[in-house]
Amino acid sequence: KFDSSSPSSSSSSRVKLPTAMDPNLANNPQLIQFLSQEKERAMANEVVAKITSSCWDKCVDKPGSKFSSSETSCLSNCALRYMDMTMLIMKRFQQQ
Repeated sequence: KFDSSSPSSSSSSRVKLPTAMDPNLANNPQLIQFLSQEKERAMANEVVAKITSSCWDKCVDKPGSKFSSSETSCLSNCALRYMDMTMLIMKRFQQQ
C-alpha cells in the first residue's frame, strides 16, 4: 500500500511516496529515461496534431464518410511536405 497524502494514517505497512523535491529522484537513470521517452512521445503527438490540423484545413472541403482521391492525395502530400520542412528546420538548428 502507498500513502500518497494522508498524514493521519500511521500504519507501519504503508510506504511513503517520495516527493517531487526528493534529491534521490534527480539521479535515477530509470526515471530520467522514462521522462525522456515521455517527452519524445508528447512531442510526436504534438507534431501529429499540428499536421492533422493544418492539412485537414487545407485539403478537406466537405467532410464525409470517405476522402475523395484529391483529398487523399492532398493530405498525403501535405503531411510529407510538413515532415520534410520539420526535418530541414531541425537540421539547420543542429548546424548552428
